[in-house]
Amino acid sequence: MTEPVTSLIHHSYVPPAGFEAPQIGVFKASTVFFPSVAAMRNHEWKDKSAYTYGLHGTPTTYTLEERLCAIEGGLQCVLVPSGLAALALVAMAVLKTGDEVLLPDNAYSPNKALAEGELKAWGISHRYYDPMDAQDLAAKLSPQTRLVWIEAAGSVTLEFPDVPHLVRLCQKHGALTALDNTWGAGIAFNPFDLEPGSPAPLGVDMSAQALTKYPSGGGDVLMGSVITRDAALHMRIKLCHMRLGLSVGANDAELVLRSLPTMALRYRAHDETTRALAAWCLTQAEFVQVLHPALEASPGHAHWKNLCKPAGQNGSAACLFSVVLDPAFSQAQVDGFCDALQWFRLGYSWAGPVSLVVPYELGAMRSVWPAHIAKGTLVRFAVGLEALADLQADIAQALQVLQK
Repeated sequence: MTEPVTSLIHHSYVPPAGFEAPQIGVFKASTVFFPSVAAMRNHEWKDKSAYTYGLHGTPTTYTLEERLCAIEGGLQCVLVPSGLAALALVAMAVLKTGDEVLLPDNAYSPNKALAEGELKAWGISHRYYDPMDAQDLAAKLSPQTRLVWIEAAGSVTLEFPDVPHLVRLCQKHGALTALDNTWGAGIAFNPFDLEPGSPAPLGVDMSAQALTKYPSGGGDVLMGSVITRDAALHMRIKLCHMRLGLSVGANDAELVLRSLPTMALRYRAHDETTRALAAWCLTQAEFVQVLHPALEASPGHAHWKNLCKPAGQNGSAACLFSVVLDPAFSQAQVDGFCDALQWFRLGYSWAGPVSLVVPYELGAMRSVWPAHIAKGTLVRFAVGLEALADLQADIAQALQVLQK
């Protein structure tokens, strides 16, 4: 007779098949059982036809990967523990000693730090190009250039580059393109179909995203993804992913899956409030420049309009906008302005329910001060889901503190 403790571990009950609900089950596993040695030897995880070990995927993570592909227009996806891990995975999968990577000068600062730190130590060189000057990129493409990063919109300053033109330049040169698509999130535009209706499809090679932002939407999950359409390139990424031992927790995958159905609704709600706030900020004398791609005077507005605004529609834009305060205000005064905000909380990240604000030292972030950015102190707002009237009143009262 089997002892009770063994029966607890090896119980014979198996739930009936056929259970279906709005949310899929959360499968947690390191060990995966095989019915036979033959199955153990023949099961293949690379094409998602079977399961071999929790690190290589479960029904929960496979489902999340497939749904993310549907959103961004890709065919293959891998999940990683953060958005920055997604950027690092791209670099590690496609670059080797002697190669060069080009990054826009407005790139996400940790991606620049990765190039200046680990990649440089591994013998991989890097240079920065002006994302608003395609000829600058063309001039810097070299025989060693293997990877070019693109951001649309750019980090912090939100310039919008001519993405299709940049991709064409890289394709002509034979360099891979990787887009940090956290801002667009697959909602604003399709990174793998940059010219819908064109007889010759144009797209980036890889789309990396911080699922921490819009796909999660709650400010409580760290996760990233890398999506491709090319099977061979995907396998390079997937094998590097495996060798690095990257994985995500089942409960985190569940939270993102639960949030995905509302992502487009949240994106539009953020967009509507953000545009209204940015337009209002244009009327405030303390701000010498307001940066938001949908504003006509914002750098790259025409490129945003071409890519993100189909005919007869308003287009899509994320929840970020930045202001440049008059240089007459000291850094201490600007910091006081940020401290005085009540609904906008001081904190990094964005696309959650709570509005956030961060002052930046732009001069320390760029190789040169961009000619299209006014001189002054830059403050970035990330708009949440609060009422527009409350957020506008919050900025207005903080401006009063700025004048004291």
